[in-house]
Amino acid sequence: MLQDDGSSSVTSSSPLQNFPMMSLSPNFGGSPYQWLKDLKSEDRGLYLIHLLLTSANHVANGNLENANIALDQISHLASPNGDTMQRIASYFAESLADRILRSWNGIYKALNSTKLRVVSEDILVKKMFFEYFPFLKVASVIANQAIIEAMEGEKMVHIVDLNASEPLQWRALLQDLSARPEGPPHLRITGVHQQKQVLEQIAHVLTEEAEKLDIPFQFHQVVSKLENLDIEKLRVKTGEALAISSVMQLHTLLAHDDEPQKKSPLGFKHLNGLHLQRAILNQNTLGDLLEKETTTNVFSPGNESASSSPLSSTASTKMDGFLHALWGLSPKVMVVTEQDSNHNGTTLMERISESLYFYAALFDCLEFTLQRTSLERLKVEKMLFGEEIKNIVACEGGERKERHEKLDKWFQRFDGAGFANVPLSYYSMLQARRLLQSYSCEGYNIKEENGSVVICWHDRALFSVSAWRCRR
Repeated sequence: MLQDDGSSSVTSSSPLQNFPMMSLSPNFGGSPYQWLKDLKSEDRGLYLIHLLLTSANHVANGNLENANIALDQISHLASPNGDTMQRIASYFAESLADRILRSWNGIYKALNSTKLRVVSEDILVKKMFFEYFPFLKVASVIANQAIIEAMEGEKMVHIVDLNASEPLQWRALLQDLSARPEGPPHLRITGVHQQKQVLEQIAHVLTEEAEKLDIPFQFHQVVSKLENLDIEKLRVKTGEALAISSVMQLHTLLAHDDEPQKKSPLGFKHLNGLHLQRAILNQNTLGDLLEKETTTNVFSPGNESASSSPLSSTASTKMDGFLHALWGLSPKVMVVTEQDSNHNGTTLMERISESLYFYAALFDCLEFTLQRTSLERLKVEKMLFGEEIKNIVACEGGERKERHEKLDKWFQRFDGAGFANVPLSYYSMLQARRLLQSYSCEGYNIKEENGSVVICWHDRALFSVSAWRCRR
């Protein structure tokens, strides 16, 4: 942390000042890891960042021996049950190791051949994310208000949910529609999800709610992954007013235009490593510390133009085709929620640096929400955030689905597909702010950006919500 006079708490006697010159040899200092156990929390966090960046650089360059040494040191400092930086380091180190193993297909397949992914656990952890964080609740409030405003006076309303995993948003919408002065419309919701049991549960909840409210209602199930969706199965009919909702799904379509990439490492000269580490440990919260620049010209991924990465260009055959197909359905409004971060860079080092900022903020949120010993917290971190980090860091080509991009990229994509932005109303912003104020933690806030909303942890943008209509 910074002292009152602005100086760093890392003193001149600290071994941290020698990071760039440290040898990662296992023979360093005779007893290589003993001094690691004596590090203070701030110094340990600083060194973990150094080791993660060092290991990632070695992995990107194919220097596996040195990567192994750095990962070994991380194992002595990191812990999924420790403080925020220790927890983050555990998942990034695991992801780097996973990336190394993937280069030996036989070993990797043998190690993973008996692993089971329990669908019910995946569903549960996503519900936990919805419950413990305000992000999706805020996005739901904003989306529902945009839909209500677009559907004013309409008697036949059809909503297509491209990620129908949670009924609470649509149950709230049913309640809002039932209070319309002109009376509720006939409502049909089409839910798209790859798990039939999820759709059946949503159908049951919403049908019961509609019966209570005496609203004419139908729920149409489409069991499909988004990438395989047949637009005809949405059964959009003439005379219906159509709304489309997409929550953290569209970015997965970007994977289909990317052939497996050759390793193209970004050297530390682009990262200003030590300055980044000091910035990370010299802020009040981990969410802040990974965002703000210091006077030492710290590297901040959010400050680099996303267009510096070739894959950051908006050209995407799969995405463009999908958006044009949706445009052809003539929706009155389409509301999109996405992670607001650039995790779609061509190089491993680009993705590591940007995702460290993003997930540090999310881990920081949990630090203020749940106890470190909480099983729920561990599940969210491991089964949701940990798996996303692994996909960003360890995977390439079509396997890398978590290709989050900034809001300005979505503006370019939707504009190119024939959509025009619909500025979100003052009332929707007011509702969102009221919801955030109901949380005891003061770190959450929202800001308006080009008529859209960005939901933040302190000053770090994490999720964006934007609305669109067909431009004729």
